[in-house]
Amino acid sequence: MARKHSKQGSYDNVYHEDEPPAIVPPCWLCGRPSGSTIVWHHPVPKSRGGRDVVPMHSICQQTLIVNFTNSELQRHGMDVEGLLANPSVRKFVDWVANKDPDFTATIAKKQR
Repeated sequence: MARKHSKQGSYDNVYHEDEPPAIVPPCWLCGRPSGSTIVWHHPVPKSRGGRDVVPMHSICQQTLIVNFTNSELQRHGMDVEGLLANPSVRKFVDWVANKDPDFTATIAKKQR
């Protein structure tokens, strides 16, 4: 039996070429405009009760994962300045500041 209504809704909200492009959110960590890929990062990890998400570059998210444990991220919460106080993160943000929004590179793994 055919459905009367689509599960997905109507096609009224499909992108049209005469519409202006959507606003590109800045990265939560480095402040650069987001590129074609946006990672929605939990500043407080989900395993620690975090629900809020923020837009980030994948390379910025990898940097946080390498430099902080989940417990440390939970303590910092939404405080970007606290994360930037870490010398490794500050060095990274200063280095990536002039890179293209879609720039990506390999980040060193955690040393344990």
